[in-house]
Amino acid sequence: MSKQTPTFYLFHGEDDLSIDESVAKMRQDMGANGDLNTSEYDGEQVSVPEILNAVSSYPFLSDKRLVIVKGLIGWITRKGAGETGKQAVEWLLRDLPQLPDFARLVLVERGKLEEKDKFLQLARSAPNGYEKGFIVPNDLAPWIVKRAQSEYQVEIEPRAAAALAEVIGDDLRRADNELVKLATFIAPGTLIKDEHVAALTPYVAEANIFNMVDAITEGRGAQALHLLHRLLSDKDQDPFGIFALINRQFRLLLLAKEYLTLGGDARKLAAGIKVAPYVGDKLAKQSRAFTLAQLEQIYRMLLEYDFKMKTGQLEPKLALDLLVTGLSGK
Repeated sequence: MSKQTPTFYLFHGEDDLSIDESVAKMRQDMGANGDLNTSEYDGEQVSVPEILNAVSSYPFLSDKRLVIVKGLIGWITRKGAGETGKQAVEWLLRDLPQLPDFARLVLVERGKLEEKDKFLQLARSAPNGYEKGFIVPNDLAPWIVKRAQSEYQVEIEPRAAAALAEVIGDDLRRADNELVKLATFIAPGTLIKDEHVAALTPYVAEANIFNMVDAITEGRGAQALHLLHRLLSDKDQDPFGIFALINRQFRLLLLAKEYLTLGGDARKLAAGIKVAPYVGDKLAKQSRAFTLAQLEQIYRMLLEYDFKMKTGQLEPKLALDLLVTGLSGK
C-alpha cells in the first residue's frame, strides 16, 4: 500500500526535547488560524470518543485540525485498565485508519514503545499513519557540538562538549539549557571551551567528585588531593558541601556493591538503585576497586568525620585533606 499524507502520528521515546520540538513544529505549521483548530489533551483525563470527535470536527477557516494527546496509549494499555481500557484500545485501533483527510492526530508517549505494540505496528503499516522514535544518543558530545552550531550559531570545542556531556548524563533538555547559558555568556565569535563549562555549569562539582573517586580507587593520592583543592578553590563550593558530595558518592558505591554482590545485573544497576544511567556505569566501574567490607568501613568513617566537623573537633578543610589521603591508601 502506498503512503498518503499522515492523519495520525505516533511520537515515542526518551528524548523529550526533540518530541516537544516536533510537536511545536506541527503547531507552527497550522498557520494563521492554528489556535482555532488545535486542541491538546492529557491522555489520562480524556476518553477515546472525545479525542476522535475532536479530530474529526471540520476545521474552521483552515484545511487541518490538529489534536495532541499525551500519554493515552500508556494509560489505556496499563495493568488495571480492565475492560474499559480494552474497549478504548479496540475503538482507537479501529478508527485511526479511517480518520478524515484534514485530521492530524498526534499521540505522544514518553518512553520507547515495544516492537510488539499494536499502535506502533499500525502507525508503521497504515497508509495514513506515521511513527517516529526519539532516542537519546549514546554519546552526547557530538549531539552537543551539532546542537550548538544549528540552534545557537556558536562553536564548542570537543573537549568542552565532552565535559558537559559527562556532567549532564542523558538529559538532553538540561544539556540544551546549559548551551543557552553558554551561548549567551560568551562574546560573539568566541569558541566555547572547557573553562567556560566549568565556570557556568553547576553540575561540574559532581563530575569532579567522580574524577576524585576515580583517583582514589586507583591509588592516585596526589591527583585526588589536586582535584579536592580545585573544588575548594571554587567560591561557590564550601567544605561541608564537598563533604556531602563525597559522602553521597560512597553511599551510592555501597548501594551499588550490595546490589552487585547479591547477584544484580551490572547493566540494570542504574534502575536497581535509582540513579541516572551514566551514574550507574560509573558506580559499577568504581565499585570493583572495593570490597563490601571496605565500603562499609569507609561509610562508618565518613559518619565519624561528619560528627567531628560539625562539632568543631576537626577544621573542615583539614578534615577533607585527611579523608582523601586516607581513602587513597584504603
